[in-house]
Amino acid sequence: MELGSITLTLALPLFGALVLAFVADDPRVVRIVGLVASAAAFVASLLILVDFDLANPALQLEERVNWIPAIGADFALAVDGVSLALILLTTFLVPLILIASFDSVKVNLKGYVAAFLALETAVLGVFAATDLLLFAVFFEFTLIPMYFIIGIWGGAKRKYAAVKFFLYTTLGGLLMLVAILYLYAQAGSFDYQAIRAVELTANEQYWLFAAFLLAFAIKVPIFPVHTWLPDAHTEAPTGGSVFLAGVLLKMGTFGLLRYALPLFPQATIDWAPALLVVSVVGILYGSVVALMQKDIKRLIAYSSVAHMGFVVLGTFALNATATTASVVQMVNHGLSTGALFLLIGFLYERRHTRQIAAFGGLAKRVPIMAGLWLLVSMSSLALPGLNGFVGEFPILLGTFQTARWAGVLAAFGAVLAALYLLWAYQRMFHGPLVGADNEHTTDLKPREIGVLAPLVVLIVGIGVYPQPLFDLVEPAVDRVLTEVGVADAPAVEPAAAVSEE
Repeated sequence: MELGSITLTLALPLFGALVLAFVADDPRVVRIVGLVASAAAFVASLLILVDFDLANPALQLEERVNWIPAIGADFALAVDGVSLALILLTTFLVPLILIASFDSVKVNLKGYVAAFLALETAVLGVFAATDLLLFAVFFEFTLIPMYFIIGIWGGAKRKYAAVKFFLYTTLGGLLMLVAILYLYAQAGSFDYQAIRAVELTANEQYWLFAAFLLAFAIKVPIFPVHTWLPDAHTEAPTGGSVFLAGVLLKMGTFGLLRYALPLFPQATIDWAPALLVVSVVGILYGSVVALMQKDIKRLIAYSSVAHMGFVVLGTFALNATATTASVVQMVNHGLSTGALFLLIGFLYERRHTRQIAAFGGLAKRVPIMAGLWLLVSMSSLALPGLNGFVGEFPILLGTFQTARWAGVLAAFGAVLAALYLLWAYQRMFHGPLVGADNEHTTDLKPREIGVLAPLVVLIVGIGVYPQPLFDLVEPAVDRVLTEVGVADAPAVEPAAAVSEE
């Protein structure tokens, strides 16, 4: 079968990274190559969307060539609504990350851009692979460029954070690889469809589910295997933090939906109550710890633990409304938290501190930054009319239908989000303007506004009219829930969910 737009989307960033190896170490040339390669990948991903059948819940647009014939491994790619939504999010964010990084990265810009382009290809491969060995290769390869992005261009404790990130995620990935090899022994193939057809005993499902769950739980990350994330976020450069929050964490929640749920349905049903408990604990724990942070970047890092807890909660509510909204919330979190990390990076470039106490009254000096910061914070705390609401509220609604206690307790996480986000905003941007550093802080430049503008458009656009995003992901989610054996309740339409509020 011929390779098509999916392979093209994966290949373009990698090709850009290879081109950088042969061009002069000239910042202007590096910027052009990086932007052209990442923008071309975004255009190629739009071609996938054009060919995609929204009404078809199955994996589509399959591309397959022999990769390792001796063991039956193919270079096999395909997309459904869930993976396509995350592919579009990835290719959308990377050009913005590169533009935002061009002035802040002072050392080895060529290596930085090449690492990001290679990382983009690896993540796109995770979302598109339908051969489990290929998936494992892409899943593990993402560690290498991100390790260097944190370890070379990060903060003062970058080496510690990079090693911690690498060790945590490698452990989970190795256990998942063992589980994949066991499935291969049963199916005689690494093909996703062939492995889905394998009949596994309940005991086999439990052990295999546990191996996959650990790999994905670390990547999400789910409490209590989350401790690598605050360090990685705090020490990563701005672009690294945006990519971590916007895309890399979604590999875990995507893996749960693509692999853990449909391959091990009985284990999924049996483990779901425990995972609802873990999700609620993660939401409340991440929110409370975020309230205590003095570093604004670390605060947003812990908020990611809480927000991704909502995604896992919706996934294991095993309810069409909640699980569909959990995928929507993956996209929403990538946009909102990505924008927050960009704003933190822009402020850090001006002040070289992230301590909340060092700021105060900044709205008087940087009104554009203050306005955008408030808008994005409101999105992150799920204000109606913005994108966070149309993901988070249906998650709570669907969870309440299947596990009332979990929905009630998780709702307190939304209240705590308002506390830590608005309190931090109030301390940084309102009150008296004290100190020469605050007095001389400059507002956003046109380039920085241009980077944030597309994110703001989507934050508002999805909040006002989320139906296209729901239409994209809902059929694939319904298919997964049918395979698990729990697809009885129809999804609540987003408009209906909002009217309930």
